Amino acid sequence: MITTSTDSGRVADAPSNNWVYRVLPRALWPYAQLARWDRPIGWQLLMWPCFWSTALAANVAAAAGTFDWTRFVFHLVLFFIGSVAMRGAGCTYNDLVDHDIDNAVARTRSRPLPSGRVTRRQAKVFMLLQTLVGLVVLLQFNRFAVLLAIVSLLIVAIYPFAKRFTDWPQFFLGMAFSWGALMGWAAEFGTLSLAAGTLYVAAIAWTVGYDTIYAHQDKEDDALIGVRSTARLFGDRTKPWLVALYGLTVALIAASFWLADVGIVAWLGLVVAAFMLAWQIRTLDIDDPEQCLALFKFNGVVGLSIFLALAVAIPFA
Repeated sequence: MITTSTDSGRVADAPSNNWVYRVLPRALWPYAQLARWDRPIGWQLLMWPCFWSTALAANVAAAAGTFDWTRFVFHLVLFFIGSVAMRGAGCTYNDLVDHDIDNAVARTRSRPLPSGRVTRRQAKVFMLLQTLVGLVVLLQFNRFAVLLAIVSLLIVAIYPFAKRFTDWPQFFLGMAFSWGALMGWAAEFGTLSLAAGTLYVAAIAWTVGYDTIYAHQDKEDDALIGVRSTARLFGDRTKPWLVALYGLTVALIAASFWLADVGIVAWLGLVVAAFMLAWQIRTLDIDDPEQCLALFKFNGVVGLSIFLALAVAIPFA
């Protein structure tokens, strides 16, 4: 975290030693900041449900004798590129919608739009370019997966406005960020299943939990300007809510594992993830913004552990 003036070229809510500032020319910094390339945790959290679903489907395909390693790796690469591109496009869109709000919040006032380092027109063009990259990636999948992804755009469009009309904007974020839990399965089989749907709901609960932790950084500013969030809604009862949300996450992932009949290694990975989630709850201090950010970022490790366990569990026979 840094504190800096808006003319330094950096933003106050991201590390100043990121590769963006070492590699890219200064003129491109605002665009990298709009896309949040200096904060990779966002695209990682968008990517992990995609990877979970892809690996879950791979376990089922392997058991049925239809699994192909080349297709599996190709889908992972596509989901990686798509996550970076669409997370960037989504963040740019969110910044356009929240221009005035970001200008009123200390943590976000130094972002490219409120600081005036890019115009709204430039941001819109950049958003379109990122979306086109995402479209090219999407068109590599089967028709069912393409149509399924298009449906998600409605949720993506609504999310930035949710904080204005509900105390549960994190739920809308969860529906958008967790869509990959359906996409991986759809890409493999050209259809959906109860296992994929259960994984999707699990990812929503996980997202609401970790983004509630994240939102505690801004709760004072949010209260002043009337922005709503689960952090403000839960308040001092955040930990019991997290017990319920993270508990639901683990239970539903377990249900999806059972429905897909995955191997023991996947279950062991889920146990490890459950302990990580419990540690977050035990450690959390909702009045410590730096710790809230660190715990939020730690969910990238949670997502990785579940994916690796599923990938290792893919039967070879």
